[in-house]
Amino acid sequence: MSSYSKLLELVSQITALEDDEIALIESSFNPLYLAKGDFFLEAGKVNKHVGFLHKGLVRYFVYKDEEESTFEFTKEGEFIADYQSFNNKTKSLQNIQAIEACELLVIDYDSVQNFFNTTKNGNLIGRVIIEHRFDVIVNQLLAIYMQNHEDRYKRFLNQYSDLAQRIPQYLIASYVGVKPESLSRIRRRFAKNIS
Repeated sequence: MSSYSKLLELVSQITALEDDEIALIESSFNPLYLAKGDFFLEAGKVNKHVGFLHKGLVRYFVYKDEEESTFEFTKEGEFIADYQSFNNKTKSLQNIQAIEACELLVIDYDSVQNFFNTTKNGNLIGRVIIEHRFDVIVNQLLAIYMQNHEDRYKRFLNQYSDLAQRIPQYLIASYVGVKPESLSRIRRRFAKNIS
C-alpha cells in the first residue's frame, strides 16, 4: 500500500472525501525520509510541518534536569508534530526523533490552511485530528502527575504492547521515568505477578 493510500484511508475514516480533496491531499503532502536517530523536530526550533508516518517509529522527548524524558511513541499510520509550535509558529520545547528509519508524508502550514479554507470537509478533518491529539496530550499529562513508575510501566504495556519489541529498553525506562536497572526490577515484579 502506498503512503498516500494509507493517508487517504485514515482521513476517509473521518469523512467521505471528494475528488478535489483527494487531489489536494496528494499534491500538498511531500515525501520525507528520516534515518534512525534523525530528528523530525528539535527543541528550540519552530515545527514547520505536520508529518504522517507511513513507516517507522518516533519518540517525543524533552530535556528534564539535563536528561532525556520520553513521553510518547508514535508508529506508522499516525500524525506527528508539535501542534502548538506549528500553529503559533513558536519555538518548540519538544524533540521528535526517529527510533527506526521512517518514511513520512509532510505538509506545511500554508498548505494545511489552504486545505481548511478551500475544501468542504477540511475543517472537520482538522478538528477531528486535533481533538485526538488533545486527548493524547491530556492523558499523558494526567499519567505524569498521577501515576507512579509501576503504573507508568503498566500504561506503557497497555498503550504500546505492539511496540515493546521495537523500542530499546533504555527508551522504555525513559518513558517510565526510571534508570534502566530500575526498569529491570519493575519488569521482574510484573513477570512474577503474571505467572
